[in-house]
Amino acid sequence: MRVHVVHAHPVETSFNRTLFEAVVEELEGAGHEVDALNLYEEDFPAVMTRQERLDYHEVPGNLTPLTRPYVERLRAADGLVVVHPVWNYGYPAILKGYFDRIFLPGVSFTLESGDRGRIKPGLSNIRRVAFVTTYGGNQFRTWLMGDPPRRVAMRWGWATFRSRPSYLALYDMNNPTPERLTDFLSKVRTQMRAFR
Repeated sequence: MRVHVVHAHPVETSFNRTLFEAVVEELEGAGHEVDALNLYEEDFPAVMTRQERLDYHEVPGNLTPLTRPYVERLRAADGLVVVHPVWNYGYPAILKGYFDRIFLPGVSFTLESGDRGRIKPGLSNIRRVAFVTTYGGNQFRTWLMGDPPRRVAMRWGWATFRSRPSYLALYDMNNPTPERLTDFLSKVRTQMRAFR
């Protein structure tokens, strides 16, 4: 498989970066072709422009010289893994901007009959999706907040790819222990070795 791995954490010494590197290593070790995208290292411009919003539903005119290469990488993929932290019960701004600017009408979905029509998934080439994430808050507090990133990933992923994503989450990064970090890293490595 060709697997597109998207990473969104600004600190190269973070545990999240360790997870990203482990994902890439295990996928390559399992024989997959990996297309790794580190949004911070590429200095991905997360803010949608006024013109992009005006052209949002103009397919294929909504693709710009900046967005087209990222869209082509998605369309070339058989699998997708997104590695990111959860901040303030949401995605980092750079990752949210990537979703907003790249997962466009005509790319990740089509509206069957205008704005009021049903959404039809547009990335059927992507057969397998996984999210690998870390939360500062503990699982109970996150549950009380409704765990928005998990809900969005699972529901949006289903609507975009027609397959249920895997969601690997480590909670309570504000109070890590070496054992918890090692156990989670091992779990991620095992899941990536089995990624099919």
